[in-house]
Amino acid sequence: MLWRYNLGFLHSTPRILILKALPFMSFHHVSSAEVSSNDKSQNFSWEKRRITITSQIVHSTLLNCPSNLIALSFFLWCAKQPNYFHDAQAFDCMVNVLTQLTKKYVTLRRIVGELENVGCVIKPQTFLLLLRIYWRGGLYGMVFETFDEMGTFGFTPNTFARNVIIDVLFKIGQVDVAIKVLKETQFPNFLTFNIALCNLCKLRDLSNMKDVSRRMFLEGHYPNVKTLEMILNCFCKLGRLAEASQVLGLMITLGISVSINVWSILIDGFCQLRQPGMANDLFEKMLGTGCSPNIVIYTTLIKGFLDSQMLTTASNILTRMESDGYVPDLVLCNVLIDCLSKVGRYDDAFGIFVSLSDRQLVPDSYTFCSLLSNICLSRRFSLLPKIASGLAIEADLVVCNSLLNYFCKAGYPLHAVELYDYMLDRGFTPDKYSFVGLLSGLCGARRIDEAVNVYKGIIMYCPGLDAHVHTIIIDRLIRVGKYHRAIKLFRRALVEKYPLDVVSYNVAIYGLLKSGRIGEASILYSQMKDVGILPNACTYNLVISGFCSERDVKMVKQLMQEISEAEVELDHNTMNSVTKLLFKSHTYPSSYNQLIEMWNSGWIPDEAMHAEFSKGLAYGVNIGHAHHLFLRDKLVVDSSSSDDLPDVAASVV
Repeated sequence: MLWRYNLGFLHSTPRILILKALPFMSFHHVSSAEVSSNDKSQNFSWEKRRITITSQIVHSTLLNCPSNLIALSFFLWCAKQPNYFHDAQAFDCMVNVLTQLTKKYVTLRRIVGELENVGCVIKPQTFLLLLRIYWRGGLYGMVFETFDEMGTFGFTPNTFARNVIIDVLFKIGQVDVAIKVLKETQFPNFLTFNIALCNLCKLRDLSNMKDVSRRMFLEGHYPNVKTLEMILNCFCKLGRLAEASQVLGLMITLGISVSINVWSILIDGFCQLRQPGMANDLFEKMLGTGCSPNIVIYTTLIKGFLDSQMLTTASNILTRMESDGYVPDLVLCNVLIDCLSKVGRYDDAFGIFVSLSDRQLVPDSYTFCSLLSNICLSRRFSLLPKIASGLAIEADLVVCNSLLNYFCKAGYPLHAVELYDYMLDRGFTPDKYSFVGLLSGLCGARRIDEAVNVYKGIIMYCPGLDAHVHTIIIDRLIRVGKYHRAIKLFRRALVEKYPLDVVSYNVAIYGLLKSGRIGEASILYSQMKDVGILPNACTYNLVISGFCSERDVKMVKQLMQEISEAEVELDHNTMNSVTKLLFKSHTYPSSYNQLIEMWNSGWIPDEAMHAEFSKGLAYGVNIGHAHHLFLRDKLVVDSSSSDDLPDVAASVV
């Protein structure tokens, strides 16, 4: 039995001798005498030791076999031996072997024929192994061919073969066909349903996921812990927390211990939906079950409260975490720097960065990017050289994109262009943020023609870009006063059906208003709604401000009605303009009635209404036609003439 250890024998033996030796090789007996005393001292069972030695021999033979066909034949022969199973390493090796054979012989039928020529007996197991190799190698076309050839050779594909087909169908996007194959599988097992559920979770296909889960239970199978966690995570990511809670209840009903990972998924789900209070309630329930929190859950909670601008609560949780003996790690510190910067606590965020050295934490690229965001938001651009001088950060794509953003906002557009060239020289593949930085830099440097040409090249070679890139070139052209070119590009984007969002339309409307084309802005506003893009607060502020400047009372009143129905709150300056315009208008009593209605509904701030009403006499306003004037729920005046105007004015000043 010395051949087990003398691997050189297998390496150097001609292929014909290997074929002759195969029938005499046995893998199912390894006596203790064959293992040295040193091996006996190790904490390995005899069975595990036997499998390890056998696997080493098989791997070495497969890797060094001079013929791919002989290697495949040897692999198939080994799989037929009692008590021997190929491990993942062996299958990975065979992926390359079978790929080469497929390139040479093209079809599976020819490969099977060549195997028969070298003495390999073709059995159902042969096809199942070939199917598994193709599946593992992602050669999905050959998976289907292998499945079909099984029937040609008179073999009926079993449940394992159908499971492979179901998985491949999901992976190539044939969801309906995969579901059909699953339903037609006569003897589905746990893996059948588990494969379907895992793929449906990745696809976020909730409808089919629920149907498959229901059938799985009817067939007497239950998801394992890992699958349930995947389903739970899918529901949470989609904001379906009611369904996620049902999954949690199912786990408890099945007697599955709720792990820290499950609690973490649920808590993160509520935080993502800006419901940190509910997340905190779950946290307390978790503690009540005796499950100890970890720093990941603490980080999630702290971030959730910071994102909701509940800084005091976030601070209390941080204090509690430290009192429980947890020390903030780099991930938590990075989260604190990023979140505090976004809520305007720039000094506090910078203080966290300064404290990293005291905590013996080394800043990484995420730290640097968060600091750049802090600097750009606070517009303290001079801080960057002081920070960067002490950092040793590898310049990856994210860091370079952050620097592009910094240079553009700090007033160094040419630096952004030079950095983009440097990124290309270093072999980086630009993404949409890189393109945004480049276009902003070119426009900021007044290289307008070049910016437009670069934009056209980008959309030609990268057609899948989202609305952000299209919006940024239009916005940057408007900023430098190139209104006509900006609108021309926007019109082209409409014609070419490029992806545009509400921000894109807002920018175009702003450009039209800045160039005095109020009529076109109004038309574009209508077109925006026609294509199904709902206006937001910024849209209404822009359009109403434009009509206020044109003193178009009719359009302002129409828009205010839309805003009332949409329940959108306008900013203070816009409401002041609206109030002033309606006070000066002479379309009584409708203007006043609508004005009072908006005031009572809370759309017009008290201070704006008070200020304009107190100046009513200066505008020559006659309120004699106003029957009722309310201040929220309080009747202020019920007048049939203007005699009481001084008293009314005095009461609201």
